[in-house]
Amino acid sequence: MTIGIDKINFFTPNAYVDLVDLAKARNIDPNKFTIGIGQDQMAVPMMTQDTYTMALNACQNIITQEDAQTIDFIAFGTESSLDYSKSGAVIVQNFLNIQPFARTIELKQACYGATAGLLMARDYIKQHPGRKALVIGSDISRYGLATGGEVTQGAGACAMLISENPRILEIEDLSVPYSEDIYDFWRPNYSDVAFVDGKFSNKKYIEFFHKTWERYCQLSSRTLNDFTALCFHLPYSKMGKKALTPILNQASEQKQQQLLELYQASTLYTRRVGNLYTGSLYLSLISLLAHGQALKANDLIGLFSYGSGASSEFYTGRLVKGFESMIDTQAINAMLDSRKRLSVEQYEEIFNQSWNTDGSQQIYECDFDNATFILDKIANHQRHYKKQH
Repeated sequence: MTIGIDKINFFTPNAYVDLVDLAKARNIDPNKFTIGIGQDQMAVPMMTQDTYTMALNACQNIITQEDAQTIDFIAFGTESSLDYSKSGAVIVQNFLNIQPFARTIELKQACYGATAGLLMARDYIKQHPGRKALVIGSDISRYGLATGGEVTQGAGACAMLISENPRILEIEDLSVPYSEDIYDFWRPNYSDVAFVDGKFSNKKYIEFFHKTWERYCQLSSRTLNDFTALCFHLPYSKMGKKALTPILNQASEQKQQQLLELYQASTLYTRRVGNLYTGSLYLSLISLLAHGQALKANDLIGLFSYGSGASSEFYTGRLVKGFESMIDTQAINAMLDSRKRLSVEQYEEIFNQSWNTDGSQQIYECDFDNATFILDKIANHQRHYKKQH
């Protein structure tokens, strides 16, 4: 029995700020953003979009009524949770009409949460043949205005349907996790923005990748030449390349060229959206599948997941014949191209907006948010969502 990703999709809010505009407003050379870290645009979530609406919008086009009756495990990875008790998974279950006899949980370990959910889902289906699982990574990345991390903000969600006989990627059994207790990035309960030691975090990311990669090669007896492509968690598009470059000499020159070309293909959506935290690795995968012209069935793909604090895992999968038909590249491009370009002033105004915390009713309206699911209002300390159309 093969198990893996049967369907995959992502959503990002209908607004962005151009990073050349942001660089000029901050008196920074735009090349530091567009070339130095490899980012062109940054998604900006309106008040009508939050962690849960983005998840719903990512799910809506891949979960059919038939799927909803066979899903009995929902894993919601996020580090932008909106309730210390209630899981966003039950909100997704409700609005997608997923049958009620389902396990619904929310997972937190920085950007690693969705990967934890994915591997749990794989193991769940092994024990429950014929059933399906829904795995979501949804986040809003916030560091604060005019901070060092501002340019690596972003927002969006990735959703994956996990099943037997998947039509995109068969996930292999062998994987290598690695964890340490460090403070490279963190967000205390009392803060609505994250704290980060950027240089230390980059160093640990690379170190964790090399540890898991070397261990994987020892256990599997595989080499870099066995892989068609490697996908990375991408807080910004240049990060994965910093980890990949030191091991390229383990492969032939032809393989090195292939890996670098496909790495660039995996970064194209990140360049336009920014950091999705738990969804970033899977946005990289979607971008690879959409733009990797050299990919073919049975190709071996390596995936590296990293969540600060810190947990990581390297695992692998094989592409399934016909995988390319499962990625709606036209719809994704239309979503990205139709977004509203905000001025820096508009972006800052949205960033500084906040919901009341006293329980009084509050409604925000956004005339350009055309997403299907939105946050309608907050009243009596409860969040109320609605389906617009």
